[in-house]
Amino acid sequence: MASLVFLPPPLPLSKRRLSLSSLRLRASSSPALPPPPEPEPEVVVTRERGKNSKLIDALAKHNIHCLEFPLIKHTKGPDADRLSALLRDTMFDWIVITSPEAGEVFLDAWRAAGKPTVQIGVVGSGTASIFHDILQLPDQSLKIAFSPSKATGEVLALELPKFSHRNCTVLYPASLKAGNEIEEGLSDRGFEVIRLNTYDTVAIQDVDQMVLKQALSAPVIAVASPSAVRAWINIISKLEDWDNSVACIGETSALAAKNLGLKNVYYPTNPGLEGWVDSILEALRIHNQPRKALAC
Repeated sequence: MASLVFLPPPLPLSKRRLSLSSLRLRASSSPALPPPPEPEPEVVVTRERGKNSKLIDALAKHNIHCLEFPLIKHTKGPDADRLSALLRDTMFDWIVITSPEAGEVFLDAWRAAGKPTVQIGVVGSGTASIFHDILQLPDQSLKIAFSPSKATGEVLALELPKFSHRNCTVLYPASLKAGNEIEEGLSDRGFEVIRLNTYDTVAIQDVDQMVLKQALSAPVIAVASPSAVRAWINIISKLEDWDNSVACIGETSALAAKNLGLKNVYYPTNPGLEGWVDSILEALRIHNQPRKALAC
């Protein structure tokens, strides 16, 4: 005789709805997992806010977490309003550009002047990158025609080509705080140089103390100008025990850091993003060596 299997009667529809609601309630009332904590920053990036993304992205490829802590900001220089009129009314053999900010200020004035034909000498690849998008346009009246063998102002002043058949004129839009080595070096070689102080670099005054605490504990601070070095020195001047590393974009900033008493200073032979990243990686490698030794 076949065995019989008895199934319980189905729940009424109202009770089925109640049961499903109870399940949903229990699921929704389960404690949510807290988000993972942010990793401690290894590198502090200090350029003007909004201008650190390329360095942050380059370091992210090496799984390095950055903290953005701007030390400086750029303001209008005393000669800024003269630049576009001078470009419109005067032809120069060379326009010398020695920083990304100088390049951006120049481009604004160049557009306002009607995009006259200009020949530009840049100090290095980082500065040249400011002109990348412009150079992709057809029928361009702007040309990058020179970059020195070493990305410093002194070498640029020594190597800038000079046309011997006539007076060679140079327009040098610069930071108010820039030194005089470029115009003096070019003048000594017989160039006629007009320098315009088109922008200034000033230290940030309002500092978030919580962010500052994080910045002080990071192994490496990355700086891109002597002004940023001076701003950092002003912040740490009351501290006796800050001895972490400074990774500079180039030799000029590194010399400023050493002259102001910083000891663990790293910089590339040729300024630029790639060399800067290498210097930061080297600083982190040296910083992590004692920890590895202790862990063995």
